[in-house]
Amino acid sequence: MSMDHLNASNKEKSKLNYSLLLIVIFGGFLIFGLSENVKGPAIPIIQADFLLSESQIGFLLAINSLGYLIACTFTAALANRIGIKWTGIVAFASMAVSGICLYFSEKYFALSSSYFLLYIGNGMLEIGLGIMAARIFTKNTGFMMNLAHFFYGLSSMVAPIIASWMMRWTISGGELSWRGMYFIVLLLALLPIIPSFFGKFPEEETNGEENVSYRILLRDPVAWLIVMILSFGVVSELAVGGWLVNFLIKAYSWNIETASGMLSMFFLFFMLSRLILGPLTDRIGYTLSIMIFAAFSGICSFSAIIIGEKGAILFAIAGIGIAPIYPTVMALLAKRYPRGTGTAITFTVTLMGIASVLGNLLIGVIIDGINRLFHTSNGIIGQQAGYGFIALLSLLCSICCVILFYYLRKKRELI
Repeated sequence: MSMDHLNASNKEKSKLNYSLLLIVIFGGFLIFGLSENVKGPAIPIIQADFLLSESQIGFLLAINSLGYLIACTFTAALANRIGIKWTGIVAFASMAVSGICLYFSEKYFALSSSYFLLYIGNGMLEIGLGIMAARIFTKNTGFMMNLAHFFYGLSSMVAPIIASWMMRWTISGGELSWRGMYFIVLLLALLPIIPSFFGKFPEEETNGEENVSYRILLRDPVAWLIVMILSFGVVSELAVGGWLVNFLIKAYSWNIETASGMLSMFFLFFMLSRLILGPLTDRIGYTLSIMIFAAFSGICSFSAIIIGEKGAILFAIAGIGIAPIYPTVMALLAKRYPRGTGTAITFTVTLMGIASVLGNLLIGVIIDGINRLFHTSNGIIGQQAGYGFIALLSLLCSICCVILFYYLRKKRELI
C-alpha cells in the first residue's frame, strides 16, 4: 500500500513538474512574440522623440539583428555550463532589465544599447526555449513544437494592437508612450521565472556516446541540408511580413489599410496552421511534412502572382504552408541530434540568421534591378520579380527536403 502511495505521489509530482515546464515554454513564447513585435507602433514615436534619421532607425534595427546573432552563438554553451534552467532565467531577466534601460534612455547611445540588450535576451530565449522544448517534448514532438510556436504567433498577432493601445494610456496626466509600454511589456518577462525556479528541467541525453559538436555538424551533409531548409523557409516567412504590404500597394494600388488587412489574414492562417497541422507532422514524418508544406506555400504565392489582383488571397493562404516549417525543423533537429540538440539548434539558427539578412537584401536588389532594367521606379514587374523570389525560396525549401528525404531513406534514417 505504501508503495502504491509512493507511486501515486511520484506521478502527481511528475504531472505538476510537467505543467510548470509547459507554463515556462508557452509563457516564454508569448513573451518572446510580444517583445519582438511591439516595436512596429513604437518606432515612429521613438524617431520623433530622438529626432532620428532613417539611417539611424536602420542602424537601430541592424544592431537588434546583431544582438540576436551574438546570443545564438553562445547560448548552447551557456546551457551546457550552467544548465538550461538558469539559461532561461538569465534570458528572461535580461529582457526585463532592457525594459528598465529603455524607460530611462535619454540619448541615442543609451537607446541603442538597451535595444541591443533586449535582442541579446531574445536570442538567448529563442535558443533556450528550443532546447527546453526538445528535451521536454519527447512524445508527439512535431505537434508540441508547433503548439509552442502557436503561442509566439498568437502574441505576435496582437502585439502591435496592444502596443498602440498601451501607448495611449494616461498616467498622472501624461501618456504612457513607448517608454512605459516597453517597461510594462518587458517586465512581464519576470513572470516565467517563477515556475522556472520550481520546475525540474530534464538533462540532455548522453548514453555514453559522443555529443554532437560543431566539427561533427560541419562535416554532416544532413546538418547542411537542414540549414538550407530552415534558411529558405524562414527567409520566405519573414519576407512576407516585410514585403507583402509594399507589393500590394505598388503592384495593385491598394491603400495601406487594405494591404495591412491582407497581411493580418496571412498571420491568421499562419497561426491556425501551427495549431491544426501540428499533429500531421508526427503522423507523416517531419521531412515529408516540410516538403509538402513548403511546396504548397510556393505554389500559392506563384499562383497569386500569375492570377493577379483577383488571386491576392492566395498570398495569405500561403501562410498555411510556411507556418509549420520552423517548429517542424526544430522537432527534426531534436530527433536527429538527441545528444547535443542545443549545439545543433545553435548551429542551424545562427546560419539561418545570416541567410535571412542576405535574403532580404537580395529581394530589394532584385526589385531595384528589374525596375532599372525596365526603366521604371514602381513597376509591377519589379514587384512581381521580388515576390516571385520569395515564392521560389519556398520551392527551394521543398526541393532540399526531397534531397534530404531520399538521402535519409537511403541510410534508413527517415525522420
